Amino acid sequence: MNWLLLGQIFLINLLYITLNTIRVILTMRGYRKVAPLIAVIEVTIYTVGLSMVMQYLSNPIYLVAYALGFGVGIYTGMMIEDRLALGYSVVHIITNTVDHSLADNLRSIGYGVTIESGYGRDGERLILTVIAPRSTEARLYKEIDELNPTAFYYSSEEKYIRGGFLTKKINQQKIEEAPLPEEILSNQEEFMSKEDYQEEMSETD
Repeated sequence: MNWLLLGQIFLINLLYITLNTIRVILTMRGYRKVAPLIAVIEVTIYTVGLSMVMQYLSNPIYLVAYALGFGVGIYTGMMIEDRLALGYSVVHIITNTVDHSLADNLRSIGYGVTIESGYGRDGERLILTVIAPRSTEARLYKEIDELNPTAFYYSSEEKYIRGGFLTKKINQQKIEEAPLPEEILSNQEEFMSKEDYQEEMSETD
């Protein structure tokens, strides 16, 4: 058994599958100019690796090395793509009040926030929509948890974006200076519900 050849087979298939995984993810996310270039390199590596394995089919250990390179390559490709954090995420946040303090604080940090009115089982809600680069998505979740621990939120990947406000880089200084949840609650102005507003308007008429 040739250990050098065994290692080459493993590494070649590892590289091939890593590129294959990244190419598929880039294609799904709309990076159509980069994906074909990766495909050219990918198929070249694949041809070399397959030709090496076909010469040693009589020895199963070479086939095992090829298969291991396949599995490790998929994992490596996903890890690399996760590190690159390409693309954007749309985060939908549903608050249990109609207070705008969460939206105001996210805007002060640098995120664009769109507010919609909603109605749940227990009353009125605010629905906040935030578009953020995937590289800052984890940071956004942390800010939401600190500013409004009871908020419900979920995210989805966005393939195509045009127009609107989008901050590609969050200002670290603004994040560090963001008020704590206790400060927000202590400085929070009392807000009026829709029923109270309608009642007050009817009394003034």
